Amino acid sequence: MKAVFSDFDGTLTLNDELTVDFFKILELLKGHSVPLIICTGRSKSWAHFLLTHIHDLDYVISEGGGTLSFVTKRNGRRVLSDKSFVPAGDLEKLRDVSERLLKKFPEIVLSVDSFGREADRAIELEDLKSNPQMQKEVCAFFDAEGVHYSTSNVHMNYWCGEVSKMKALELFLKEYPIAKMEETVFFGDSLNDESVFKDHPHTVGVSNIEKVKSRFKHLPKVILEGSESAGPLGVLSYLESSLK
Repeated sequence: MKAVFSDFDGTLTLNDELTVDFFKILELLKGHSVPLIICTGRSKSWAHFLLTHIHDLDYVISEGGGTLSFVTKRNGRRVLSDKSFVPAGDLEKLRDVSERLLKKFPEIVLSVDSFGREADRAIELEDLKSNPQMQKEVCAFFDAEGVHYSTSNVHMNYWCGEVSKMKALELFLKEYPIAKMEETVFFGDSLNDESVFKDHPHTVGVSNIEKVKSRFKHLPKVILEGSESAGPLGVLSYLESSLK
């Protein structure tokens, strides 16, 4: 194992909270000189927050695989940079679709971190769950527009063009060849991780994936079981046994 990729919400957080187990994971991996690369559906602004406040992180792939934020060292300082994986035409279409979506469904409010999103937009999942008919109509709107969408633990994300976590992992390792894909592992728990579960050789689902397991076409190669393997608890115990 030369690198670890991981989803964030529900995988590195427990019940929506960042716990001490996340920092234990970082400490364990640092001791083995194995980098952790977070791959999340959250916004670029979240990626910047994580990289600014957690110095054991050097890379975060955000917006479901559309943007890479990374740290470079300059005169002894950590400097943030970004790289988009999405063509400009798809970003323009996304802005246009978003404007029409909000006109058609004025009751929809985009997620509070949407101002920091470039490659996708996000709708609070709770708002849609409280109105199943509207959720059905929103999905029909996206289907008619040829817009892709998926759900994480907290959002319905939508985007234009080819954006996926697996494609982002491939592009990342091509540009930053820190390991071969088969020398890495990916941890996840939600539907926007499915592209990785489908094509990555080493995938692990933490036990809370059980809540949405029936909705997957492609499951992770390993699924952890029990409450003691939920979120970061499962990631930590799996890495502890693998890195002995």
